Amino acid sequence: MENILANIELWLNYIVEICTVVLEMLGVIVLVFTAVKGFVQWIKHKATLRLDLAQGIALSLEFKMGSEVLRTVVVREWAELGILGAVILLRGLLTFLIHWEIKNEEKAISQKK
Repeated sequence: MENILANIELWLNYIVEICTVVLEMLGVIVLVFTAVKGFVQWIKHKATLRLDLAQGIALSLEFKMGSEVLRTVVVREWAELGILGAVILLRGLLTFLIHWEIKNEEKAISQKK
């Protein structure tokens, strides 16, 4: 029975690590895509550049935060959990600030029309 539980735990660690890497990679892909799209919009002088950039960054941060939350499943020590908690807190704060910026930018765009 102990051997079965050890194997299940090992597989869980592998699955969590793979999913964490996939989520991190998706966050990076979204961020790079947003940066390229933002550069193109900057060249074209589009008015919605800041809004689109903020939305892309927020989505990227959501993927990255999802990977951090998933990583808490395999944490073994309190020190690791503390560091992970701080990272999640900082990313959550950044997400909150970006959503605030999105709301203000949407208000500014709607007032211009």
